[in-house]
Amino acid sequence: MQIDKNRIPRHVAIIMDGNGRWAKQRGRDRTYGHQIGAETVHVIAEEAARLGVGFLTLYTFSTENWNRPSAEVEALMTLLFDSIEEETFMKNNIRFRIIGDVAKLPQNVQERLALCVAHTAGNTGMCLVLALSYSSHWEITQAVRQIARMAAEGQVRAEEIDSAFIARHLATAFMPDPDLLIRTGGELRLSNYLLWQCAYSELYFCDTYWPDFRVDEFHKAILSYQLRERRYGKTSEQVSAD
Repeated sequence: MQIDKNRIPRHVAIIMDGNGRWAKQRGRDRTYGHQIGAETVHVIAEEAARLGVGFLTLYTFSTENWNRPSAEVEALMTLLFDSIEEETFMKNNIRFRIIGDVAKLPQNVQERLALCVAHTAGNTGMCLVLALSYSSHWEITQAVRQIARMAAEGQVRAEEIDSAFIARHLATAFMPDPDLLIRTGGELRLSNYLLWQCAYSELYFCDTYWPDFRVDEFHKAILSYQLRERRYGKTSEQVSAD
């Protein structure tokens, strides 16, 4: 069965799991798995852009990941710095955005990310979003604090606060909720990722570790979404509006 180009999910979110276990199976350290996983990011991003996905959001580094061994965190930050390739974004007309507590990242990484965001802002194709130092608990807490300050200053009344109002104060306010969430690596949980936004998303779990998740695996996930979307005849946005 071929992918229907007219039924591509507007927003795909991915939990890229399994880098460490993939490396362990090969007798290598976890850093090697992250390196190969970074290559997969480029492959999937280019294919998603080619298919016409509007937004691709990747769970790159969670707030919980700061608890990993310092050597692994440092290696991940170095890999993140080295793997940001503006040439790839420009060649594929991809915009670049970040969600998360970016202030916790090393200064050189922050600067590299900010430059890439600025330089790709004029691109009109897919938006690639990296969730860095991110968790849903952090995001929702930040939104609640902001709304509480607004209420304390008299900018909003309690009865004006509804789900749409809250959504406008989340880090993801600039994009639609995911139509499809993919998790690789065999785990069956959301791991504190886009919990508010994925209330009505289609979920796709697979055993493939992220370094091995290439174009054919991505196509399987898209086809699974299309089969379910065709069966019910609704997108996640339409379901949430019912």
